[in-house]
Amino acid sequence: MQLSVPTIALIGLLVFPAAAAAPNAQITSVDPLTAKAGDAVSAKGQGLGATNVDELYLTSGAEDVKVEILEQSDQVIRFKVPTGLKSGRWTLMTHMKSSSGPRLIEQPVRLTVE
Repeated sequence: MQLSVPTIALIGLLVFPAAAAAPNAQITSVDPLTAKAGDAVSAKGQGLGATNVDELYLTSGAEDVKVEILEQSDQVIRFKVPTGLKSGRWTLMTHMKSSSGPRLIEQPVRLTVE
């Protein structure tokens, strides 16, 4: 089968941009909504696998605290609330492995730490 140059170029336009675009991580919920230092918490969403997200943080806006990831899949990241974390409402923030686009993304999900 012989393909002309325009056909090959068209195939390249259709295949390569889709493969090059990394899926964005999106956290849609957290369980439980309130936790204490040392508790395990599950963040649920999509695109959360280790190939996409390599670190997870809790941020207050003024302070970012890296959390220990216990388990990770494309739909769930289980993490441990760090010891010594100040009480209050903390926003989850993902660190993307990909270098294209923003690397740190604040998620629309908050965890209350007692």
